[in-house]
This record gives sequence, C-alpha cells and structure tokens, in this order.
Amino acid sequence: MKAFYVYMMTNQSRVVLYTGITNSLMRRVWQHQSGEIEGFTKAYKVNRLVYYECFDDPRDAIAREKEIKGWRRQKKNALVGTKNPKWADLSPMLFQHMKRPSHTSAARAERQ
Repeated sequence: MKAFYVYMMTNQSRVVLYTGITNSLMRRVWQHQSGEIEGFTKAYKVNRLVYYECFDDPRDAIAREKEIKGWRRQKKNALVGTKNPKWADLSPMLFQHMKRPSHTSAARAERQ
C-alpha cells in the first residue's frame, strides 16, 4: 500500500511556512532543497522539513492538508511544536540511509 504525506517546510529564518502533500516525502523534500520546484518555495528558499504526517488513504491526506492550510499561522506553529519543539530540520533523518552527498552537492546545499 502506498503512503501519502502531508508535510510542512520552512526557510532558515522561519519567515514562511509551506504546507504540501506528496506520495514520496523523500523525493519532494529533495526537490524543495535543490530548488527544482518553481514558485513560492523556490523564491523563499523553503528547504527545511519541520513536520509531516503519514496517511494510507490519499483522500485523508488531502483533507488534512486543506484543514492545515485553513489555519492561522499561530495554530500551524503549535502543531509543529507538538512533534518538533526546536523546529529542527527533519530531512537528515529521511536521507540518513542514503550515500553521503558529493562535495559538489554539499557545497551547493550550503549556498542555499
């Protein structure tokens, strides 16, 4: 059975908070971090995964994404704080089993 994820990402200064949905959290986070996705997240350098939830049914994930997107920022911040009170970037744990990035990709990541 395929998993579906609702996730929240922010930028270094935590000025913006982006909520999205995907069926591959690892791929989508990588796309945000590498600047592959044009638009809002690229313009605001949204590259830090701070929260995610997993669903079996895509309809449940879509409903949850819509619910969260309808909230005020304070309520979204509180949700992140329940599972990630320090707002740490959770993406390293997604990629920990993968090969370490090359020197070139690590340098590119530092510039972002």
